[in-house]
Amino acid sequence: MPGTTEQKDEQARAQAKTLQDEALQADPNTLRLLFTEARTHYGWQDRDVSEETLRLLYDIAKMGPTSMNQQPMRVIFVRSAEAKNRLEPCLMPANKPKMRTAPVTAIIAHDLNFWEELPTVFPPNPDAQDIFRNNATAAEINAFRNGTLQGAYFMLAARAVGLDIGGMSGFDNAKVDDEFFHGTSLKSNFLVNLGYADTSKIFRRLPRLDYDAVCQTL
Repeated sequence: MPGTTEQKDEQARAQAKTLQDEALQADPNTLRLLFTEARTHYGWQDRDVSEETLRLLYDIAKMGPTSMNQQPMRVIFVRSAEAKNRLEPCLMPANKPKMRTAPVTAIIAHDLNFWEELPTVFPPNPDAQDIFRNNATAAEINAFRNGTLQGAYFMLAARAVGLDIGGMSGFDNAKVDDEFFHGTSLKSNFLVNLGYADTSKIFRRLPRLDYDAVCQTL
């Protein structure tokens, strides 16, 4: 987007106002795809997921909001036999065949040193790095919180590009970190199997809590 900072801000405000004036809402089929009829999957068709699809998935997911535009999520797409061999010993037994049969398993991680990118991703505050540079606790909290948010956006974006998903937390984070992130500032959060589901492997939808059990208005 060319122009000065002020011009870019004005363009952004105009775009936001245009979108607001359109009063858009998700249509019923979009809600079915992303939420109301979407399922967690455990079995997979023998069908490849293209690199183009993975790139499109990320380009959608990256637009989700994070605090100070931190964007701490980092992703490894495990798809080769060699990479699956490295990941398998880190998984609980029940999750190994799910990962093995999935075309791709994404390791959703976050970078504890995300703040090094703040001059690029959050230029409005040139001193933003100083909030985290010598405060490892603040950096860890923000990396985990916003990386988890991005992981959720990632799963919805996967559904939006036509993929099925199966999130997994049944694994040893320390083993994954040692195997894939040793010597780096990255920490694993959770895994997401990606592909085209074998729908014969799912079971009944489990109950969700009602509004009154969860929400209050004060």
